[in-house]
Amino acid sequence: MIRRRPRRRISLRPSRHEMAGTRPLPLASPPVGDRRVVWSSDEGDLRKARASRPAARDGGRVRVRREVAGRRGKAVTTISGVPLDDAGLRDLAARLKKRCGVGGSAKGGVIELQGDHRDVVVEVLRADGYDVVLAGG
Repeated sequence: MIRRRPRRRISLRPSRHEMAGTRPLPLASPPVGDRRVVWSSDEGDLRKARASRPAARDGGRVRVRREVAGRRGKAVTTISGVPLDDAGLRDLAARLKKRCGVGGSAKGGVIELQGDHRDVVVEVLRADGYDVVLAGG
């Protein structure tokens, strides 16, 4: 048996505001000077936009750590502080994923690899000439 929603009834009577000759008050809106754009079709939600982090200088340390927090106990290897732009970071992430044989991502200046692959990552990064530090436990 198909249940249908009851149809909305349309009232032909005037509203109480129309009968009293008043108009309902508009919803409060901020003054014109306080308005700001919160969504852009190019950049998405601007409220979540963070200040861009300056790129580390060529002598900066690359941090390699193993994380399990917020991942239901599954280990993830994160690499941060790599002095590369987004395209270079994605290329490095692709090389590391192929070398370790796992999946992962590169976003927000951090490369994430599924599983604990710190020793392989350190070996590859040191061969590329980066100053690598094992961070965390």
